[in-house]
Amino acid sequence: MREPGHSGRLSTLSAAWVIARRDFVAILFSRAFFFFLLGPLFPVLVGILAGSVGQRVQQTAQSPEIGLVMAEAEARRILAAREVLAARLGEAVPRMTLVHPLAEGEDYEPRSALEGRAANIAAILSGTAEAPQLTGPRTRIESWRGPVAMVAAQAQAGELAPWPKVRLETTTSSSAVERRGRLTTAQGAQTLLFLLTMMLAGMVLSNLVEEKGNKIIEVLAAAIPMEAVFMGKLFAMLGVSLVGIATWGATVGAVLLAGSSVLPTLTTPAVGWPMLVVLGVVYFATAYLLLGSVFLAVGSLATTVREVQTLSMPVTMVQLLVFFLASYAMTQPGTAIEYFALIFPFSAPFAMLARAAQDPALLPHVPAVLAQCAWVLLLVRLGSALFRKRVMKSGPARVKKPRRSLFRRKAGAKV
Repeated sequence: MREPGHSGRLSTLSAAWVIARRDFVAILFSRAFFFFLLGPLFPVLVGILAGSVGQRVQQTAQSPEIGLVMAEAEARRILAAREVLAARLGEAVPRMTLVHPLAEGEDYEPRSALEGRAANIAAILSGTAEAPQLTGPRTRIESWRGPVAMVAAQAQAGELAPWPKVRLETTTSSSAVERRGRLTTAQGAQTLLFLLTMMLAGMVLSNLVEEKGNKIIEVLAAAIPMEAVFMGKLFAMLGVSLVGIATWGATVGAVLLAGSSVLPTLTTPAVGWPMLVVLGVVYFATAYLLLGSVFLAVGSLATTVREVQTLSMPVTMVQLLVFFLASYAMTQPGTAIEYFALIFPFSAPFAMLARAAQDPALLPHVPAVLAQCAWVLLLVRLGSALFRKRVMKSGPARVKKPRRSLFRRKAGAKV
């Protein structure tokens, strides 16, 4: 297939292969590609540092204590009962510490013990084991009423009676736990696919604007069909993106193997990890080609980097809404919103990948992938048509020369 009116010898597919190979090799062996591979390491490093600090803060905030303001002998009874119960119930029993031992006949206001303390005291327990009083915020003391009453009752009872031994019979999993775990895996796969697509699709824009600025695109247009230029650049950027993903994936895999004992584990998806990875690559390719064709069409309308940023912002915002649609549809299986997300071309890759993590059926992915390929071909066709019309308008407008009048030429000739 040749572009109408074009005298090039290469077919569209052959010319597209030439452009794709040229851009792929030029980017892959450039210095910028090395820094491109290092780029995601900085957000990951910042995320790890922020996560460790946040985890430290959360651990500190999640261990509030009950301060005891009572006679020292009464406080020892309460603390001893708490230790006995905590040995069997664990973290279900709140932590307690002696804040202010009361002397005989001393009058002390429990509220004052909550003010200006460096310790993590969330409530004050005063009174006696027979008549305990809990002072603090309503939401906190309401949740601690039962455990405090149990500790006070144990302090009165003294020796802890033996409890019957409960025989445990374990199972590998349950339907609720399995569904919740697969939902978490599906959400993680969707988020990763969205981040990779949005991060890598922008390379198409920068490459196109650069070649429009230095007039290389006009040289290519004079030699080969414009549709081949469009397709070649799109698939070249897809190849570069896959190389980057493979590099990052190998790095992450090495980290997981080195720190598998300390990193959280995800539930195995319904189709299994190997098939989910394969489907992830396929749906990344379709999502990238769909979004890349739109970005290329946007790039054909722009002549400067500022115009690219202005025109691509609405596309980015719409894609973010599409991701939210797919995420919401994942939690509504069997509803109209899920079917719409599976059919709509820009949300289908995310929705189908989430479905693969929750449903073991592989047959629905065959028509889904075929439909995605059809949409890619359609958008590439439409985008290349717009590309062909607009890409040659990157230079300054030509100044029309004033036409000379026939009479003036003749008058000049006579002179």
